Amino acid sequence: MFVEESNPMPRPYVICHMMSPLDGRLIVNDWAEATGHSVDELVKIYDGLHEKIGTDAWLSGRATGEEFADAVDRPYQATGTAARPISIANPDAGEFAVIVDKDGRLRWDKSDIEGAHLVVLTGSDVDNAYLAGLTQAGVSYIVSEKDGVDLKNSLDVLGTEFGVKRLMLEGGARTNGHFLNAGLVDEVSLVIFPAIGGKSNTPAIFEGGEDGLAGGPRLTFISAEAAGLGSVHLRYRVERP
Repeated sequence: MFVEESNPMPRPYVICHMMSPLDGRLIVNDWAEATGHSVDELVKIYDGLHEKIGTDAWLSGRATGEEFADAVDRPYQATGTAARPISIANPDAGEFAVIVDKDGRLRWDKSDIEGAHLVVLTGSDVDNAYLAGLTQAGVSYIVSEKDGVDLKNSLDVLGTEFGVKRLMLEGGARTNGHFLNAGLVDEVSLVIFPAIGGKSNTPAIFEGGEDGLAGGPRLTFISAEAAGLGSVHLRYRVERP
């Protein structure tokens, strides 16, 4: 059973929802064969739990965003002024797809991903042509006011200006690690499938660089349940020391 969480902060309640084999490898195509099932069958289990948990936004990093973008490293030729630091193109959207793209490398010619209104998080040095292109495509955006993407401020803006209450964080590995290290993850939801990937030099669910993440937050067990195709769904609350 999934319970409602209270969150006194302006930012959304963030749930990191991922799937992996027993050895925690991230890239599904590298280990799906070991389960005896197709990637689509595994993703169906994962997506079903996503729907069961229930959120009004999901967020991924640039690498994952490339799977949905219309182009990569193909600049807009747009002209005109562009609002900074926030542009809300669809104030009535009920669901949001949030993509972290610090340098504005992804081009979007549509305003949604599978029906979820698109919001791009960028760094302060993106040019006006890029923002004007997003505006013409009907895409919302949040421009950080310092180098890189200010994750905490961006989440605050998603909560206060876009009305997002619950956000599903769906990787990749570095994005997950950055959010966890910054104290911005409230819960980890992990679907473990009966497989062992074992492929060397492939990312795990969380990547924390040379310093790792062991000195950061602690996890408190919430629940475990069978989730289909031999998988187990684990939930942990993230506690900050």
